[in-house]
Amino acid sequence: MNHYIKKMLPNKCRVYVAVAALLIGAASCTKNFERYNTDNTGVSNADLKADFNDLGAYLKTAQMAIYNFSGGGDPNSFQVQQNLNADCFSGYMMSATPFNGGRNNLNYFMMTGWNGEAFKVGYLNIMAPLDKLRRNGIDQSFPAVWAVAQIIKVTGMSRVTDIYGPIPYSKAGSSKADIPYDSQEDIYKRFFLELDSANTSLRAQISNGTKLPFDFSQFDLVYNGDFNKWLQFSNSLRLRLAMHISKADRATAKLQAEKAVNPANGGVITENSGNMNVKVTGNGLTNPLVFLAKNWNDISINASLQCYLTGYHDPRTPKYLDKSTDTSFPAQYIGIRIGSITGSNAKDDYKGYSSINYKGGTFTLNTPVQLMTAAEVYFLRAEAALNGWNAGGAVQQLYERGINISLEQWGVPDAAYATNSTFKPDAYVDPKRPANNASAPSDITIRWEDGAAEAKQRERIMTQKWLAMFPEGQEAWTEFRRTGYPRLFPVVNNNSGTTISTNIQIRRLPFPQNEYNTNATEVNNAIKLLGGADNAGTRLWWDRE
Repeated sequence: MNHYIKKMLPNKCRVYVAVAALLIGAASCTKNFERYNTDNTGVSNADLKADFNDLGAYLKTAQMAIYNFSGGGDPNSFQVQQNLNADCFSGYMMSATPFNGGRNNLNYFMMTGWNGEAFKVGYLNIMAPLDKLRRNGIDQSFPAVWAVAQIIKVTGMSRVTDIYGPIPYSKAGSSKADIPYDSQEDIYKRFFLELDSANTSLRAQISNGTKLPFDFSQFDLVYNGDFNKWLQFSNSLRLRLAMHISKADRATAKLQAEKAVNPANGGVITENSGNMNVKVTGNGLTNPLVFLAKNWNDISINASLQCYLTGYHDPRTPKYLDKSTDTSFPAQYIGIRIGSITGSNAKDDYKGYSSINYKGGTFTLNTPVQLMTAAEVYFLRAEAALNGWNAGGAVQQLYERGINISLEQWGVPDAAYATNSTFKPDAYVDPKRPANNASAPSDITIRWEDGAAEAKQRERIMTQKWLAMFPEGQEAWTEFRRTGYPRLFPVVNNNSGTTISTNIQIRRLPFPQNEYNTNATEVNNAIKLLGGADNAGTRLWWDRE
């Protein structure tokens, strides 16, 4: 694993002690990862223990790496880590650029060079800097700070396992070679234990009110040093992970979900002030999604999202989307069907279709990165309540609160939206290529119906949850795979060679090629844990029909 990452970066990288250099350099110098598996060469433990400023930089690096901020105005890594994968597979986005001559992940021609980026970032920029904190005794000296580090690690690495399935986790960092993979079931069990440990430390810190000998807020890019809010996010994250496994291990899912929402454990996020948003801070750092849309014009809106928003007359539409700029048809909100861009498309054919709203000011290069919202938590609770579990409220109450707090988040409160019983998603009409046209993806309406079939109730919850989570495509893709909702348009062109079903759609990314090159025995053992071929059509452990 460390050999894989080491080969990904240029040899000219050097290790810097200064905080500013750590923020930029840690994202690009893979030689740091070699020390993750060996020792602390380069910066002495004594020097770092004497000054938390240096250690705090590792914490900031890991927070930014969850979504992979990019330094120096270069968001290439984020683009292949998430944007040209999960953001598009989730139904949120689609690129008008015909990468690789039009044959790429967006029409299921899986690009080896793209598929390892999330793996690399997880270990180099999340696991490695956080392990540096542990090796310097932060878990013993400042347990509440280590608790935040644990929560960040679970947040980031849960995304990595939900991309690939089995990954090295319990033994990561223990050696240079032959690093074993854990099953996804065991990884999730470990996540819950790590959240237990973090919550114990946070509650102790909150209870005793001990003042830290440094200003923790300057290293906290999310909650400005507020441990109460970190505790609520930790519980909300536990709830998210519990719902992920609700089909694979229902008993554990129920136990963990009810534990998460129990007020005695500190509560979950209930207001938008508790949303998990990572600030964009540091020289040359930007919100990478906005950079791709605004500066490179490399990402547009997916037809699935557009058809739900316009069909529902959703008041968030002008907040989320810009109208088209292609002068060959009237300005409108119009997305691109995934898989419709091929080598035969001229490069600029679809460049004028709708993008995220950076022109109207909703999204700027400095917009904090959204990773979890109060709305998502209400929808998670609504689904848990639909399962018959104690979620601290009735299904309809939680569902409607999820809708309305999302509208409040975006500054478009609308009391009539949640009770509308007539609006339905639109059919898709491509203004330039009628061959891409498609019937409406669903006939689901918005208003809650107690007497509706359970499948319809689940679809309502998941559809509105999906609309509320925008633009966070990684979690949206996970929930689409787990539940089958919302119903999304399939790819127009499927170049997978039958390994991915057009109707079932893509389920994961293959393991990185460099793992085969440097950790072959263990990656082949991981395929056995996966329970299917190492291709993008194989379901993960929690992904049950």
